[in-house]
Amino acid sequence: MSQILKLIRKDVLLEWRKKYSFYGILLYLASAVFLINLLIDHPEGDTWNVLFWIILLFVSVNAVAKSFLQENRARQLYYYTLLDPKKVIISKLIYNGVLMLIMSLIALGLFILFLGNPALQFGKFLLVVLVGGLSLSTLFTLLSAIAGKAGGNSALIAILGFPIVIPQLILLSDLSKPLLEPMLTVGWWKLFAVLLALNLLIILLSYILYPFLWKE
Repeated sequence: MSQILKLIRKDVLLEWRKKYSFYGILLYLASAVFLINLLIDHPEGDTWNVLFWIILLFVSVNAVAKSFLQENRARQLYYYTLLDPKKVIISKLIYNGVLMLIMSLIALGLFILFLGNPALQFGKFLLVVLVGGLSLSTLFTLLSAIAGKAGGNSALIAILGFPIVIPQLILLSDLSKPLLEPMLTVGWWKLFAVLLALNLLIILLSYILYPFLWKE
């Protein structure tokens, strides 16, 4: 646990030293929401829902996908002599998960501020936003780890992520839609359990596969 906390602290310090990256994501998020407000004043619930998840997808790509790509080969070799790969991936998952929780809350706050709050069941919707942000962070953490061990090719994230992230976004949209419009929510918790199971599966895959990537 001590090693995991030190790795998380290292990531926080690196993020703090490169504050322009964090502020750049915030600028992108604020400007995108403000532009949507100018083009579509108070969109309907269905449109609001789609725009929210698309924006959150791009935020997660910019915030999380760089986590392993910013580690150069010399630093990776140094880590290889000191660290346990399972602790490395756990620390990345925790750090990126917390980062995406913060980004998800900021995105939700900006959407409510500029575009209104169409949620009829705000408690459930907030739960979907938080779990959805975590699921996107775990997915792009795994893809970043694979891309980082494949020569740091960022295009690999898009190639591998496309067939996985599209069903995930459809699932998140389907979970959110009944909470924003007067619709029946029969079976909603079963669909939410599928999202949780998918998230746990990605975490488990990351924990199992990363030690094999580490050896490369």
